Amino acid sequence: MKNGYEILAEFAKDISHETPDIEAYLRTKENIANYKLNLDIKSRPLKNEIIEVNIVLKLQENNLEEKRSNFEITYTVVARVDKGITEKKKIEKIVLVTLPNEVYPRLEDLFISSIKKSGFTNINVFKKVDFEKLYQANQPK
Repeated sequence: MKNGYEILAEFAKDISHETPDIEAYLRTKENIANYKLNLDIKSRPLKNEIIEVNIVLKLQENNLEEKRSNFEITYTVVARVDKGITEKKKIEKIVLVTLPNEVYPRLEDLFISSIKKSGFTNINVFKKVDFEKLYQANQPK
């Protein structure tokens, strides 16, 4: 198994774009460069060393007083972890760093493409997500 795991399946579990009206559409089109990308990773064990990892991306504006559009995708990866890997920290790093690094280009491409096809063609490509840096930042000091 490459990197201690094998991807069994990956798919878009949920894609959501909400634009309540034309006012929100026009406002979003003008301000989409100011939208922030939020990322969350959740996992759950299934059986026989198989885990489900859900990577959630949300692109949204933080100004809640104005009508706006929201974009969200949940991308699911089902992977089998090598039986020899039993240390919790190693499994955690696979789930939070290695696996997301491998699938993120496909997830990002799907997310950006769906936003563009929803009428927001001026969306910029996101900055590269550094999963290792995010992981290290969330480790206890």
